[in-house]
Amino acid sequence: MNWKSTTKKLLLLWLVFNIPALTLVYFWQPELWYGVSLFIVTGLAPLFIAVVTITDRSGSYTSYADEPLDPTLQIANQTLPFLRRGLNEETASNTAEIIRKIADVAAVAITDRVRVLAYIGAGSDHHKAGGPIMTIATREVIKTGEMKVIQDNYGLDCPVADCPLQSAVVVPLKCKGEVMGTVKLYRTQQGDMSPATVKLAVGVAQLLGMQMELAELDRQAQLVTKAELDALQAQINPHFLFNTLNTIIMFSRTNPETARRLLIRLASFFRHALKRHGHFNTLKEEIEYFNTYLILERARFRDKLRVVREIDEELLEYKIPVLTIQPLVENAIKHGILPKPGQGTVQITVRKHDHEMLIVIRDDGVGIDPALQTKVLTPGFGSGNGVGLSNVHERLKGLFGEEYGLRIVSVPGEGTSIYVRIPLVCSTAKKEELVHEA
Repeated sequence: MNWKSTTKKLLLLWLVFNIPALTLVYFWQPELWYGVSLFIVTGLAPLFIAVVTITDRSGSYTSYADEPLDPTLQIANQTLPFLRRGLNEETASNTAEIIRKIADVAAVAITDRVRVLAYIGAGSDHHKAGGPIMTIATREVIKTGEMKVIQDNYGLDCPVADCPLQSAVVVPLKCKGEVMGTVKLYRTQQGDMSPATVKLAVGVAQLLGMQMELAELDRQAQLVTKAELDALQAQINPHFLFNTLNTIIMFSRTNPETARRLLIRLASFFRHALKRHGHFNTLKEEIEYFNTYLILERARFRDKLRVVREIDEELLEYKIPVLTIQPLVENAIKHGILPKPGQGTVQITVRKHDHEMLIVIRDDGVGIDPALQTKVLTPGFGSGNGVGLSNVHERLKGLFGEEYGLRIVSVPGEGTSIYVRIPLVCSTAKKEELVHEA
């Protein structure tokens, strides 16, 4: 069989199908181009490596049967459908089973930073998934980000005297440079953790981390799309439109000039909602947007709603993620002020703190029930329209890191404060860089 000719045909087919796809994405959805191109190029990697493995130094081609596919590539190929859904107990269990079979080891464990997500193999009668991480070595790997090889059962910290596990390699599982968990391969003989097994474990962890990064890119693209769709539903839903138009009709009889101004604001509000957004707006643009929203709501609620703004004007040209402030203000009004008897105040503060922009949305409303405070940032929680707190929370963490999610402080009967931190690198000059990184 002419492998050289076949390889050329495969590469040609890859170019024919994927180059036009990349071109369409670049012009149609440029903000997604980086993620899509990374996915497609990653798909080419196994083909490229296969070509290399069947080519010897003299340039001759041999049969695939003569050179079995590398175990790391087999694992990557079979685990891709699972890890594209993220790392959880189900996907970790499926992945661990595949690794154990292909790597020919006694047992495999996968953890996140605090729990054992999956355990497959010898010792499963007492090594259980779902519990906290007990092994000192595993906690050290998570803390340092450095691999650890254990050649005797003493380093495994297992309290069961007749545990069959005698040696292990623990490798950090990294996503976007951060340690998200570990992959652990075990053997039943002391000193049996060979360099080949260690190398395999490192390769598997690297490939799994890359697949998790692809999953995160997909998730971020879906979050941005969902935010835009939810925004349209919130701004153009019949209840919002009916209430606003009803207010305008009322003013048209008593104060036509106010009615005219409100109509202009309503048109501006819809125009912004229908405008195609990237990932970022300037703080000035976001302020204009939520100010329009507040004007419409204050016309409806009148003295019921009081708004206080404290905004550092030096920050107006810095970039923040689109649809960050308005959803938080809307939440404060709907769930904090409206259920409260009498007048309520929403205070919006934006200031510089160290090398970050600090945004605080504070209301003196009814507060949040303590039983719900741990749930309000859970994806899908709540039944209202609009961009929920969880969407803003997840987008901030995805763009800037786990420490940049929303922080909520609430006292029932006194009010709620929501804190947002955004790195000040999000300036106008950095716009293009951040859009591609997102």
